[in-house]
Parts: sequence; C-alpha cells; structure tokens
Amino acid sequence: MFAICNLSIVPVRKDPSDKSELVSQLLFGEMVEIVDNKDNWRKIRMLYDDYYGWVDKKQIASIGEDDYLKINLSTNYISSDLVQLAIWNNNQLCPLVLGSSLPLYKDHKFFVGTTGYTFDGNVIELPTKEKRLLENAYMYLNAPYLWGGRSPFGIDCSGFTQMTFKLSGIPLKRDARDQAEQGETINLISESQPGDLAFFENEEKKIVHVGIILAGGQIIHASGRVRIDRIDHQGIFNEETKEYTHKLRLIKRI
Repeated sequence: MFAICNLSIVPVRKDPSDKSELVSQLLFGEMVEIVDNKDNWRKIRMLYDDYYGWVDKKQIASIGEDDYLKINLSTNYISSDLVQLAIWNNNQLCPLVLGSSLPLYKDHKFFVGTTGYTFDGNVIELPTKEKRLLENAYMYLNAPYLWGGRSPFGIDCSGFTQMTFKLSGIPLKRDARDQAEQGETINLISESQPGDLAFFENEEKKIVHVGIILAGGQIIHASGRVRIDRIDHQGIFNEETKEYTHKLRLIKRI
C-alpha cells in the first residue's frame, strides 16, 4: 500500500504514539509505503530515503499503485520558496515549505489523487543543471534546530544537509551516519571544496553531526540554529564561545 503526504509538514515518530520521539518529517507531496499498522497509526517507509517511522493515519492520504507509478514516473518538481501557498477545493489554502514535492505539476497546477491544486510559487525541475548547492544552504540560515526536523521552521543537522542536496537534485540518506557512507572520501581538509560534507564524531567514535563546508575555512551546519562557524583539521570552532564544539571525523564529496 502507498500513501502521500497531503499536509504541509507531518511528524514521523519512532513509535506509534503522539508522545514518541520525532525522528523525521514528511513534507507535502512526499510518498511512502505503508508496511505495518497499529490502531490509528501507520508504519511507513519514506520512498525518498528508505527511512522508517510511524505517522498518524489521518495525516497521509492513501493512493493506489497506479497513482504511485504515475507520480513516480513523472517529472519531479519541488517548491523553491521559503514558504508559499497552494490553493485547493474552493480556495482552501495549504502552506508549502521549501523542498515540498509537487506531484504531476504543469502550468502552475498539480494533483494529489483527484484533488487539484494551484501554485504560483517558484519551482525547481529535477534533475537540475544548476546545482546552486551553497545558495540552497543559505536559504536555511538561522532556522531553529529541531531533532527530526526537515523544514525552515525546524531542522536537524542531517535534515539540513539532506534538504540542501535535495534542492540540487542529489539524494542523501536521512541520518548523518548513513550519509557518511555516500560519496568519495577526502583525506585532508586542505583538499576539501565548498559543498563537501564534513562529519563529526563523539567520544565513542560514533558519527553524530554533519555540515557543509564553505570557502575560507568555514562550515554551515545546524547546531542550535543553522549557523556558520570556522572549521579546521580539529573540527568546528565557535567564535562566540571560543571553543571547539565538534570533533572532525571525515570529509566526503558527493
């Protein structure tokens, strides 16, 4: 069984309960496979990144396999405004955040099942020749940190890197430790380039953080908020606190 997110931002939880930990979010238009159910909850596999979690069944819309295939095989469009309104069903409004998917988009219209939406915001057709990776990263600058978040209104470190790359048509896994297995390893920070991913470890040598390298020895990452700090061979140096906050483990080029 397949379903699609037809709300702006939907919480994906570790367990089937509103009190359970937020592990990710679905953005409008993202599709899922339903793999289990419990009461009013559905366990899903997010088709974009193969991530699993639980969502309230009232916050997704079931779609048939034909609709899933039709959307999956169509040209992929995503919204590129920080937030913009879609209009549906007699002028009802649905806010779409940066990186939302627009199924079957054409001429400022898209469809979820039989429901048509009008959307006058800016869109990106994927794959795109203009990667604009760093420009996309700056769109999230000062977004508050939120564990499990994937939107400009709350985002975690790996959600930030995933969404930045999604806007450039480059798929990344959901968690930092999985993203660290993608791409080509860069041996020295002096050999890194803007747009490379830097990964950081805790005292147990586990990868727990990720950010995007900028020019001039800087990095943009989500820590408290999406912010820009200094980076060197040791890790991230916070100019405000005058201390290293994250220990560098490796660098990857995607």
